[in-house]
Amino acid sequence: MKSPFLLAAACLAAAGCLTDAAAGPGNKWVIALSNSYFGNTWRRQMVDAFKEAAEQAKKEGRIADYDIENGDGSVNQQVSQMNGLILKRVDAIAINSASPTALNGAIEKACAAGIKVIAFDSIATSPCCYKLDFDFKTAHVNSTKYIVGTLLGGKGNVLVVRGVKGSAPDQQMYEGQIEALKQYPEAKVVGEVYGQATTAVAQSAVSNILPSLPQVDAVLTQGGGDDYGVVQAFQQAGRKVPIIEGGGSSNFLKWWSEQYQKDGYKTISDSSAPGIGGAAFWLTLDILNGANPPNRLAMPYAVVTTENLSQYADLPPGTIVSPKYTEDWVKQNLLTPSKQSAGLPVRNSIAGIEHR
Repeated sequence: MKSPFLLAAACLAAAGCLTDAAAGPGNKWVIALSNSYFGNTWRRQMVDAFKEAAEQAKKEGRIADYDIENGDGSVNQQVSQMNGLILKRVDAIAINSASPTALNGAIEKACAAGIKVIAFDSIATSPCCYKLDFDFKTAHVNSTKYIVGTLLGGKGNVLVVRGVKGSAPDQQMYEGQIEALKQYPEAKVVGEVYGQATTAVAQSAVSNILPSLPQVDAVLTQGGGDDYGVVQAFQQAGRKVPIIEGGGSSNFLKWWSEQYQKDGYKTISDSSAPGIGGAAFWLTLDILNGANPPNRLAMPYAVVTTENLSQYADLPPGTIVSPKYTEDWVKQNLLTPSKQSAGLPVRNSIAGIEHR
């Protein structure tokens, strides 16, 4: 019996077989997810999106099985995950990496074993893996300019709440925030904490630092529910809630909607969408079936402003704004030659895409 890799090579040699019918009943792939961290709403929702897509593909007979491995945020545990998946001889691994560089050795080991590796969201720098992520830096340059430049008039005290420590998204978002802040010499960073993109951790971290801070005029966040944690910290401290950058959490959007109706509270919510878990699965399956996209691909950011806030004010509690990315969406937006490597819009609304 021919291996799946020989079948894929044969498909590549046949005209018109790059992304479609190669997924025949003979291609019984096993696709794995290596997720470095499972400790916040965003990651859990991402895993759910991956699982939903995988269950659909399995029910349709397009994969034999899938494997989901969740970690504690440490590099060592994820290296162990990867080694285990290599020993299981899975056909592909979608990895949300604990570090941009520390997983490269394990990824290259998987590639050498003939396993397709697709790093997404928190990507790795190994040249042998495909990369699917968001333009985190540009998105947070733009949001910081709006909050500090437009809403604060370029001056005031700013608190920065960072995300998952050591991850690529945290580093890129922070770089964007600092790059934008350099344009406003009258804006001062008065504090910096790690919120782990989690409501409870962000609330605790901000509560701990607030007693040592002067008046805070704005808080820059990263998402995953940290936005509402910041709100709770200021409320519990009895301090005026400043302009807080939203990160797409439904709890924050509901609070913001109420404040906007009450006194015109203005901010912006911008977030990477956890639905990328589904997009990563479908992209991985299409690659196994012969698709040959560029090494680096971009996903769109989900942006909520006062203009479209009412659309998201009644989302289920404890969720993050996210489209559901179908296989058709992946083929049209990630595998269509005219859109490949051009980079999807960093700031775009999510109207017209199925929502969770």
